[in-house]
Amino acid sequence: MTDEITQRPAELQRELPQDEQQTEQQAVETQAQQMQANMARGMACPHCGTINEPDAKYCASCGALLQMDNCPNCGSEIDPEADFCEVCHHYIRPNVCSFCGAAFNENDPYCPECGSPRGGIVCPTCHTLNDFAFCKQCGQPLTDEARQVLEELRQIPDYQELVQLSREYNELQMQLPYSTDEEFRQYETSQKLRERVLKLLAQDMGEENPEVPKPKETRKTKSELDDDKQKVVEQLTRILERMAIPQQPSPAKVRNYAMAQKPVGVKLAWMCNYKHALHSSPCGCAKPQMGGKWVILGHNSNQEIKDDK
Repeated sequence: MTDEITQRPAELQRELPQDEQQTEQQAVETQAQQMQANMARGMACPHCGTINEPDAKYCASCGALLQMDNCPNCGSEIDPEADFCEVCHHYIRPNVCSFCGAAFNENDPYCPECGSPRGGIVCPTCHTLNDFAFCKQCGQPLTDEARQVLEELRQIPDYQELVQLSREYNELQMQLPYSTDEEFRQYETSQKLRERVLKLLAQDMGEENPEVPKPKETRKTKSELDDDKQKVVEQLTRILERMAIPQQPSPAKVRNYAMAQKPVGVKLAWMCNYKHALHSSPCGCAKPQMGGKWVILGHNSNQEIKDDK
């Protein structure tokens, strides 16, 4: 009897791990059944696992996209809030004016708010057909609202400085540096000769101590020219950072304001907050309402522009 009593605890100890395994297996099966039941009732977020309503498009917990729509023009998957397909490059919202963002009937040929035609506007400067208020090719404002936005921007100090620096950068881009040291020495010799001739002519005209004006453009070495360009680029970058556009409800408003910002003479790309992709302009972004900014590209940049493929 004593031997049986002393042996039972050992037997129970051997059986206990097996019972734990069965309990664990049952728990796993119960959890799987619960997950299946949850999936039947709603949609699990692929990012955080939260169960959402069956028809939810965004996760209620982390905001991740749960369902995609399809482009009515090419059938590609698109974000439900997109108004432009980045695959076929078509505007896809027939009930929203692409020029001002106003709602209108799908059968209306003109927007009741801004009067823009549904089929687009041909730029009078470069003859490009456009779906938006600024020409995607040359930047010309095409609507009254676009011209008004541009006029308002011209009163802002940051924009005025942006235009001035863009001109300086464009002038630097047009300059040719000295290719050799010998060329530089020849230039210095010619400038000294120029100064001497002008002084002699002025003295012949009766001036005792004539001052010779310096030439408006002075050629520089490649390193000097590159340094000057870099300084202007840094200044431009700081201004473009300050002028970055935050998230807004209307895609049309963001496109109009961003296109009005774009300076001439600098190679730029629009970096959107939607995918952090580079576009030739916000006109090629599916969700410009998320905001973005202009960034400067190098002279021989090979950075990929998404809508230039």
